[in-house]
Amino acid sequence: MLNQATMDMLTAMKMTAMAAEFANQLKDPTFNELGFEERLGLLVNAEWNRRQSNKLNRFIRNARFAVPSATVEGIEYHEDRKLDKAQMLRFATCQYIDEGHHIILKGASGNGKTYIACALGNAACRRFKKVQYIRMPELLDELSIARSAGTLKKVLESYKKKDLLILDEWLIRPLSPQESYDILEIVEARCHKSTIFCTQYESEGWYTRIDPNPESDSPVSEAIMDPYYPQRLRGSGGRQRFHAGAQRLKGRQRSRRTGSVTDDPFAINRTVKY
Repeated sequence: MLNQATMDMLTAMKMTAMAAEFANQLKDPTFNELGFEERLGLLVNAEWNRRQSNKLNRFIRNARFAVPSATVEGIEYHEDRKLDKAQMLRFATCQYIDEGHHIILKGASGNGKTYIACALGNAACRRFKKVQYIRMPELLDELSIARSAGTLKKVLESYKKKDLLILDEWLIRPLSPQESYDILEIVEARCHKSTIFCTQYESEGWYTRIDPNPESDSPVSEAIMDPYYPQRLRGSGGRQRFHAGAQRLKGRQRSRRTGSVTDDPFAINRTVKY
């Protein structure tokens, strides 16, 4: 009776794994050979594992990945793809997030950019980092609606809290002036956070897609591009050319917009063939 009451209280306190482990210990006489501390340790460990698993699932669910099942372990390293597995495993450590780097995945539609981006996002979730995946058109729509509804500040604050933002279909079309300013708001809000860009365009062409008017002298393009001077990882092979890269996010001050990429493992040029 006392044992049942204990399990009921554990369940009421939402310690369901501990309650299940306690019931298992009562049924299995071999646990009687263990001391109190050992049995208590098993109870606590069961509850801890359940909560960590639930936390991970929540992080992955909140990230809204296009491919929720994508994992670094699931990336295919066929010979013709010539992907650098060591490089991907380094990215999976999330050091680039801790040090404020960005990753650019460049290639034509269908070459696996989204899967790799989601796999790296999944790796970040496993380290309990807050991740958000979103397509560029969806982001522009969200910012436009938020501006109209007067909730833009709230939306920007939510993106600011993310440790990693994955922008798929980055600059898939040229931006309007208002959209450029909206993207600038995101860049300013996340000036010290990491981003993964999935794009079909060379970074040199980003300027004209951010500000399609060649006669314009608007500083918006420069303001958006300032944190993202990419040193890409170049290569070719497989279906399309694939470029990936990472750079350190330079300290940004309004009075100082210049800087250089430091000589670290994520900033030096390396070769990846895809």
